[in-house]
Amino acid sequence: MKEVVLSGIRPTGFLHLGNYFGAMRNYVRMQDEYNCYFFVADWHSLTTHPDTKELKNSVLRVVAENIACGLDPEKVALYVQSDVKEIAELYLYLNMMAYVGELEKTPTFKDKVRQNPDNVNAGLLTYPVLMAADILVHRAVKVPVGKDQEQHVELARKFAERFNYRYGDLFPAPQAFNYGTQLVKIMSLDGNGKMSKSENQMATLYLADEDDAIRKKIMKAKTDSGPTEPNSQKPDYIENLFTLMNLVSTPDVVQHYETAFNGCAIRYGDLKKQLAEDMVNFMSPIRQKAADLQANKELLAKIMKAGAEKARASASETLKLVRQATGVNYF
Repeated sequence: MKEVVLSGIRPTGFLHLGNYFGAMRNYVRMQDEYNCYFFVADWHSLTTHPDTKELKNSVLRVVAENIACGLDPEKVALYVQSDVKEIAELYLYLNMMAYVGELEKTPTFKDKVRQNPDNVNAGLLTYPVLMAADILVHRAVKVPVGKDQEQHVELARKFAERFNYRYGDLFPAPQAFNYGTQLVKIMSLDGNGKMSKSENQMATLYLADEDDAIRKKIMKAKTDSGPTEPNSQKPDYIENLFTLMNLVSTPDVVQHYETAFNGCAIRYGDLKKQLAEDMVNFMSPIRQKAADLQANKELLAKIMKAGAEKARASASETLKLVRQATGVNYF
């Protein structure tokens, strides 16, 4: 029997190249090896984005972009969090086992309080509990997450162990997971931090960007006057351009510019033009497929409904066992 993998993405902002190479490319690989549940975390987004005017469009776009990146709705359960009501019920049970003190110590909670001091809601505090419910409702054992989310997976494991200790062995211990390969980190094109779904938009390549926007952003990427000594170490913002080139250009093109850099003969204008065209060739089919799917609302609704049915079948089985274990079943 295949192990269960679960991962979710919040529909806040636009998906970008960092999301693709940091997560989605791995999801596509996982779908053939594991029993995968991938979801759009719309409830999670409400903790920091109470204005829901754009929520529906964002959710549909994220679902479409996941499929455009290679996820096959026939192979995975691709669903929206709020379509699986069992998650909310499990969240309630797990809240009874989560202590305020441990939730207040979570680094992501402290960060969010700093960023939104006027919106410190209970959902923000119990975010890791809802995340634990997302994971445990399918009794998932592998959770592909970035470094910043690993502590949430540890808390999910803690809540699973507490439940098992109190009510009997039901939940496996989930683990943070990647393929053991170094995760690709895509820096912002201006050299300041990672690409972002909502900040620093001119320095981030979004999956929905038009060809000319891609070209313009890459041509504005931070460079310098070039190395002054052969085989110099690349500054991180130059290394990032080579990282991008390694991902989308042919090996001979990469080698040409590596040789030019090492020989102090690099012309960054030429490198950026080449990278821009290779990036357009890589990204435009993803954008086009996602746009076609978003235009076909009927097909998208059908995919989301089928994903929700798969997810609910798994979740309702878990909740039946949870109610038995806790004694909250009276007939």
